[in-house]
Amino acid sequence: MKMSYSLQVLYPAENTKFDFDYYTTKHMEIVGSAIGPQIEKTVITRGAPGPDGKLSHHAIATILFADQAQFEAAMASLGPAVQDIPNFYDGQPDVVAGQVIG
Repeated sequence: MKMSYSLQVLYPAENTKFDFDYYTTKHMEIVGSAIGPQIEKTVITRGAPGPDGKLSHHAIATILFADQAQFEAAMASLGPAVQDIPNFYDGQPDVVAGQVIG
């Protein structure tokens, strides 16, 4: 049984700057060029203040892959997208990867 895989890239907001215009146009184009054939679905969430009124993350990118083979192929080709991060974000993103179970 094939299981989907996900890659989430979280961009913490504390003491950082994030250029949404660049991210949504140029960076996502680079991501598509680098790993587009492996992507099943992409969801970009723009952060909003939580109950405490603070913005915890500028954005969270969730990228879904049909199976482990597609995920691994994408990870091997992700270099150009990773190298582009300093062009729109001046912090260190958090990366979460794993098997989708629900």
